[in-house]
Amino acid sequence: MKRFLAWLRRYVSPVFIALFVASFILWYITKLNYNYTTDYDVKLNISGERIEVPCVIEGKGTNLFSYKIQIGNRIRIPVDELVTTVVPPEEEGGEEMLSIDSKSLKDAISVRVSDIKIVSLGEVPLIRNPKTAKK
Repeated sequence: MKRFLAWLRRYVSPVFIALFVASFILWYITKLNYNYTTDYDVKLNISGERIEVPCVIEGKGTNLFSYKIQIGNRIRIPVDELVTTVVPPEEEGGEEMLSIDSKSLKDAISVRVSDIKIVSLGEVPLIRNPKTAKK
């Protein structure tokens, strides 16, 4: 490794390497100004129920990049803001579940993430009904 570094210093100028790295960083920054569309699992907290919904999102590269690095953040949405239908329990004594309307969920997410456009939602999982949930 030392021989390689000595050879590299002899034939490649440190100024060239510094300018090459700077040009790569500038190129990367300019590419982030374009609009991109990507798949992303949006993390939600709906009245205490934690779910992930697969989405197709669109936005400027800088906005998508900053949104993706906020890994631990969940979007909080009260269940009262969503259009839901009650799904009866499959077995006697089971818990009542709620099915969330995709359009109302998409609208609720879009309001909270204004710089990114939610293009489409994947399958929305059922959540426990907070009004009848067993504690």
